[in-house]
Amino acid sequence: MQKDKNEANKPLIEKINDLEKDYGQKFSNTQKILLTTDGSITAILDVLYGKITLDTLDQHFEDADEEHAKLVNVDAGDEINFREVIMHKDDQPLIYAISHVPLGRCSKEVCSDLLRADIPIGRILKNYNIESRREVNNIFIEKPNEKLIDLFKTDEDFLARDYVIISDDEILMWIKEMFPVSYFTEI
Repeated sequence: MQKDKNEANKPLIEKINDLEKDYGQKFSNTQKILLTTDGSITAILDVLYGKITLDTLDQHFEDADEEHAKLVNVDAGDEINFREVIMHKDDQPLIYAISHVPLGRCSKEVCSDLLRADIPIGRILKNYNIESRREVNNIFIEKPNEKLIDLFKTDEDFLARDYVIISDDEILMWIKEMFPVSYFTEI
């Protein structure tokens, strides 16, 4: 059976509908956009708030274990960059994100900008005109850990998604983004 070529977003819409049903709550249009976009979250936040900023909480190189190697389609033991950031406007945290980037797939310039720690991935891709696409893997609710409770000053549930950025038919990055379920409801 041939897939309807005009139904590309149907799986994401179904995921949101299922999540709303399971959670017993309707999400705002902005929340839905942030969870399903195949574009840059940074660009969306810049439009909503003016230019946002980014603080890096942790960044280091590590050898990929089996789980992380599978996320970015490399061999266990390959070197990846782990980065944990908070996107914010002034003192207001907006989105928490972690990423895993296989270093063998980055140019020296991109790797250098990743390590500078103050540049969101969306801006890095745009700065280097990297043709890429995002594929959302999962959209889900997650309970916050102690770090998230401290950063966002709440213990409410978080809306979350994870996705990959693909360039030249290879996974360039795996990213997970999260925000409290009460965020982005009025915009």
